Amino acid sequence: MMKVSLNTLVKVSIMSALSLIIMLFELPLPFFPAFLKIDFSDIPAILMTFSLGPVYGVLVELVKNLLHLFNTSSAGIGELANFLVGASYVVPAGIIYKFRRNKKGAWLGLAAGTVSMVIFASFFNYYFLLPIYAKVLNFPTEAVVAMGTEVNRHIVDTRTLIAYGIAPFNAVKGIVMSIVVALVYKKVSPLLHKGLER
Repeated sequence: MMKVSLNTLVKVSIMSALSLIIMLFELPLPFFPAFLKIDFSDIPAILMTFSLGPVYGVLVELVKNLLHLFNTSSAGIGELANFLVGASYVVPAGIIYKFRRNKKGAWLGLAAGTVSMVIFASFFNYYFLLPIYAKVLNFPTEAVVAMGTEVNRHIVDTRTLIAYGIAPFNAVKGIVMSIVVALVYKKVSPLLHKGLER
């Protein structure tokens, strides 16, 4: 069994709360459908991942989305998607950084996390998320595609929505978050490591 100190639990709680607050601030991006809004709530999770390991990054993602359920507008579907897509980013990044704890390892991890997130989000949206939104929330996929067509005439069906909307959006999100993490990690790392029981 993994022994977790109170100090670590407090850090997970603080980073989860911070992640939840950041999640409330969503920014639309030009050239992408209106329903695709970028937020940086995965950054606290990846910071915890680099400091303590991928398990703790996933915990931050989980707690953030459990807390967001109290304000959900998607019957929990959006929160499930956010958790899984976020985990697909932090886990590969954390695994690589665990074995290569240097600047090159961090960049490799962030790059792998971004690629993983793009691939997972694309398949997840195509095979699960869009169909479940249509079935549970009565939000037809055709309406989602139409929102994409408004900003990009090449989006004409689900596959082109993924190719020209979902995939590049997550690539941009992953790149931006990775740059932010690279800029701030060394500054916050001492705080995240402080008081850890080894």
